[in-house]
Amino acid sequence: MLLAIRMAETFKSLKGQLLLDSGLLNGSFFHRTVVLICQHDAQGAFGLVLNRSSDNKVGEMLVADLPDLLKEQALYLGGPVQPTALSYLHADTFLPQANVITNLNLGHSLDSLVEIGESFSSTQQVRIYAGYAGWGPGQLEDEMKRKAWLMHPASVDIVFTQDPRNLWRNVLKQKNGWQFKLLAQMPDDVSWN
Repeated sequence: MLLAIRMAETFKSLKGQLLLDSGLLNGSFFHRTVVLICQHDAQGAFGLVLNRSSDNKVGEMLVADLPDLLKEQALYLGGPVQPTALSYLHADTFLPQANVITNLNLGHSLDSLVEIGESFSSTQQVRIYAGYAGWGPGQLEDEMKRKAWLMHPASVDIVFTQDPRNLWRNVLKQKNGWQFKLLAQMPDDVSWN
């Protein structure tokens, strides 16, 4: 009982944080990724990779009656787990039901996605993902202890960047410290140096 209380006291949710490859994930799916942690509790974590486009449009990959606006968007690879699972991030200037960070909502319902696509808000943003990044109980905490990830606070601007291919480098450059700027300048393959 005392152990359970101590574990609950020491658990710190990373929901709403960005995880950046610290340079130790070379050769893995997560090499140079930026992952938004959307859910995190003692049972595990759920996140979406923000900077991996599938190089396909949503309409090419998703068999659904979606509004043209959504069909023309790039489909992102949210992670290696369940590559056919649909997730989306939706932001607007005021989203009272936001469940990730202020004004940013995570959803999985195709019906809700269609409703969002048909709405007439000129300020909303939507990005659609296939698959996700998932961690079991304690797994993400272990990776953090091994320094596999760097943390950075998420923002709607970062999530919906117009330059996702350079997101990893750009977020590293925003962090305080010379070591982050140096990491951002490292070539993809150190043998190129």
